[in-house]
Amino acid sequence: MSLRDIPIRTLDGEQGTLAALAGDKALLIVNVASKCGLTPQYTGLVELQRQYGERGFSVVGVPCNQFMGQEPGSAEEIQEFCATTYGVDFPLLEKTEVNGPERHPLYDELSAVPDADGQSGDIQWNFEKFLVAKDGTVAARFRPRTEPGDPAVVSAIERLL
Repeated sequence: MSLRDIPIRTLDGEQGTLAALAGDKALLIVNVASKCGLTPQYTGLVELQRQYGERGFSVVGVPCNQFMGQEPGSAEEIQEFCATTYGVDFPLLEKTEVNGPERHPLYDELSAVPDADGQSGDIQWNFEKFLVAKDGTVAARFRPRTEPGDPAVVSAIERLL
């Protein structure tokens, strides 16, 4: 099964797949949180979406409450916060477990991919990023402190488009 075919649910409760959600686009999948020191990265994610969205790219936000309870809100609260505070206009999935025994199958696949230093395994914190090519292969993994506008992220996106 391709990464793009793994069943997902959007923040508003619709079932589907990444392929159905984003079509034939390169994706930057990011576990996000509203009450984290890294939350301002939403600004950079929105900028990436606006800069590359029409070229076959989409950010996909995955709210997660596993890191010190930093995403405690309901689906409605998350949606409102993202839209009004950061102008988020990219797709958001339902609140998802990214580590541990309840880890979503999407993150089973993503966490197996190594970062630039060759390290795979559990998601370290909120805002870990995975760049997925149009064919469903994971092209790159960026750790949480790597800003969305970092030259490594931007050049990796541009290589896929």
